[in-house]
Amino acid sequence: MHISSVLYTCVSGILAARVVVDWNIGYISVNRDGYNLRRAIGVNGMLPIPPIEATIGDTLELNVYNGLDKSTSLHAHGLFQTNTTHMDGPAMINQCGIPPGESFTYTYYLEQTGTFWIHGHDKHEISDGLRGALVIHDREQPPFEYEDEYLLTFEDWFREEFAEREMITLDPNQPFPPPHGYAFGLINGVNGNITQTMQFEKGKSYRIRLVNMGDLNWFQFSLPGHSMEVIEIDGEYTKPHVVDGIDIAPAQRYSVLVHAHNTDEFNYRFNATIHAEFIPPKQGLTPRVYTGHIVYKHGAPFKDVGNPYASSGFKWLDDIELHALDEQPALEPTRQIYLDLGNNLYNTGQRLDHINNSTFKAPKTPILYTALSMGELAMDPQVYGPQSNAIVLQQGEVVEVVLNSFNAMPHPIHIHSRNFQIIEYGPADSLFAPPPEFQNMTVRSYTSAPPRRDTITVPSFSYAKIRFTGKVAVSLMHCHLSIHMAMGMAAVFVESPDMLQETLDVPEKMFEMCRKQGIPTCGNAAGNQGLDFTGLPNPPSVVERPNAGFPQNH
Repeated sequence: MHISSVLYTCVSGILAARVVVDWNIGYISVNRDGYNLRRAIGVNGMLPIPPIEATIGDTLELNVYNGLDKSTSLHAHGLFQTNTTHMDGPAMINQCGIPPGESFTYTYYLEQTGTFWIHGHDKHEISDGLRGALVIHDREQPPFEYEDEYLLTFEDWFREEFAEREMITLDPNQPFPPPHGYAFGLINGVNGNITQTMQFEKGKSYRIRLVNMGDLNWFQFSLPGHSMEVIEIDGEYTKPHVVDGIDIAPAQRYSVLVHAHNTDEFNYRFNATIHAEFIPPKQGLTPRVYTGHIVYKHGAPFKDVGNPYASSGFKWLDDIELHALDEQPALEPTRQIYLDLGNNLYNTGQRLDHINNSTFKAPKTPILYTALSMGELAMDPQVYGPQSNAIVLQQGEVVEVVLNSFNAMPHPIHIHSRNFQIIEYGPADSLFAPPPEFQNMTVRSYTSAPPRRDTITVPSFSYAKIRFTGKVAVSLMHCHLSIHMAMGMAAVFVESPDMLQETLDVPEKMFEMCRKQGIPTCGNAAGNQGLDFTGLPNPPSVVERPNAGFPQNH
């Protein structure tokens, strides 16, 4: 952990800290998987990026220098950013990227506890290494007792830089889908088979934080010979829930309690399997299974537990079975929004992802700056451009969003600067029958105190129903598979833009970063007035919808 200084101040009797961290972002040459030397994006000349630790109530100041040859920006994934939506990070949504050779300081007021992470949010730099964990500790005694804790970060790592994979995917002259890439699995930044040992002492309890910082792949995690109690998802405490394994989607986080055995007769192995259900299995390439050691006593034999996944009693986590620890009841919606997720052939010759058949493309003016500068017209979603997929919300309205996936592709959908209640999963309503393996899905609803998180997996051929309350912010929503966001699966909630105009004070430095790159800081999506979008490209039109992707009613 690279912490330049920690300065303490007393606020209302609470000893809070100003945690100052310096990140010099630049290119490095690195062999992370044990096989391939390649260019990557590191911090302070290294990968992995050391985790940042702080405490609720602290102020985190992240000083960034951009040593790349392109702009960069950072997103603190999972932070609410109350009254600081301009610090949320997505380039051309909440800010202009930091120009090459320039510096900028992100200021985060830490109002939550739990497991988070910070990653690049400009030109998909997250995929080339710009990602690191952020742990925010409780200031008081946490609601669960444990003697020690471990942090396990999971990453998928490809031989190629993301730009190469993106170019092939978006090239209309290349076959679609493109040839599958097979990622290696990293645990705490190194090949998963050589990750650091977890040392257990008999009779003690441990909190293990799990973070999938991956680009495309899920990680199945289990501790054979031990059960796990899930106590946190995406920075929200839950009532303890016992499982044997967790399938962690990109961007999701968990904390589990593990109670060590009362004997140190045996050591054990934990399993982390990298996989994606949409990539067919191929011997030696996918799925890849990584194992690490849980050592009770050096020299003790490792317990042979067989193949736990083959057990009929093996229990995988289903997040809708969790219960929020604070027992907050389900919100009563005042507005319902249907958002259909899929992939179409467009008149550009490209297969692009979409939300409600509209494929996202960033505007010429950052969306936040349009919201701040367009007066009453900021309440009109049209002002944000034909491909921003803008949805205008009001503070306090309770929104129920139904996310429908009509194809054989699960989507980890993340909404910035908030969490949401998980209400229901079920089979998607489609004109076309799904494959046989997806035809017997049932509706699964919360039972009491619905769990809250900020990244939800919408399963293949399924819907997910979520609820949240509108705030004062500009909040990006997107699929957290980087290639899907590059293909256009994104939308933006513009929330109470009238109140943003009255309350938000954006530092002049942020506007300077735009001007240095010739980016407008006011006006509509094209940088013009009114609904004049001269200068924006015409949005592509749908040529063909695949059989597995066309909805009936929405």
